[in-house]
Amino acid sequence: MNTLDRKFMRRALALARNAIGLASPNPSVGCVIARNDKIVGEGWHEYLARDHAEVRALADAADHARGATAYVTLEPCAHFGRTPPCASALIEAGVRRVVVAQLDPNPLVCGKGISRMQAAGIDVEVGPLHLEAARIIEPFACHVTTGLPLVVGKVGMSMDGRIAAAGNPGGWITSEESREFSQELRLQLDAVLVGIGTVLADDPRLSYRGKRPKARPLWAVVLDSRLRTPVSSRLLHAGAASRILIFCRPEASKVRRRALEAEGAEILPVEYAPHGLNLKQILRELGKRGVLGLLVEGGSEVHWSFLSENLVDKFFLVTAPILLGGDGAVPAVGGAGYESAAAAPRFRIRRTFHSGPDLVLEAYPSYSRSILSPWRSDVTP
Repeated sequence: MNTLDRKFMRRALALARNAIGLASPNPSVGCVIARNDKIVGEGWHEYLARDHAEVRALADAADHARGATAYVTLEPCAHFGRTPPCASALIEAGVRRVVVAQLDPNPLVCGKGISRMQAAGIDVEVGPLHLEAARIIEPFACHVTTGLPLVVGKVGMSMDGRIAAAGNPGGWITSEESREFSQELRLQLDAVLVGIGTVLADDPRLSYRGKRPKARPLWAVVLDSRLRTPVSSRLLHAGAASRILIFCRPEASKVRRRALEAEGAEILPVEYAPHGLNLKQILRELGKRGVLGLLVEGGSEVHWSFLSENLVDKFFLVTAPILLGGDGAVPAVGGAGYESAAAAPRFRIRRTFHSGPDLVLEAYPSYSRSILSPWRSDVTP
């Protein structure tokens, strides 16, 4: 990959990032058309606009596409979906060369777009900056291969691993910058989940309030086995920006159910597992609704529930530079805990970065299903 290739692919990646929050349930993709070392066309995918990134870039390039090189962050599709195949569009436009950052994990596509273009005589190169491209499609890759959302845990805590002081469960521990980071995660993902304890203690809105546009309303998901969510809760009054889904036990009060449904919530009874609501069934239900990525924000018991069943694909640990102490302070992860250090799952850290004064660790457990898991043999740690 030469210097110009890297430059144009980085531009395509920047375009793909423009699509985050606008492309779901499709992947975020960017495309650049370059000819004679100059960009002649650009495009990215927005679900509501239908056309894929390649088609928009070709339209932007017009006749300049013939004999040009296309830089695409994700393999062009080779099948008919909502639109015709992009691989065919590139062939018909007379593109001479295509550089692809990441193969499409979708079984309907994977390798087929490459083969179709090569059969038409196009020179195809695959793999440049593939980790950057994989990061952009991480939720999509999980959903399209498993039918389930990518599960992303996130906890804001003190340096001694506490999310609330013993005598005062309210108040922020992490910084304003970390709260903005939480909104970035809500932009990237399709749903945010908390337990009823968090609803009762904090009365969260569970809405997306970031600066960038988000096309699909965020699903606000609550684990509430006995339907104790107050009808006055702020999450029920967030307007069209959120959709509310409350999971409960089958025997939960029908009176409470009707009251919450009257406020716009969707109530879905699920089986009760030995330690709480059946999380695997919940993930299947979210997957059916096109949720590509799920952000689990807590609380303490909810984090334990997901971790204890090996259902977290990655975890963001946001650590504020404070110590809370106290036997009664609330731990980041509660529940029964593991019997020993040997029994606990092992994580690998992919990234560390600062969010204001806070330190953020992006950690993947050994059982992660993510395309970016550093435990995979085909992914660089």
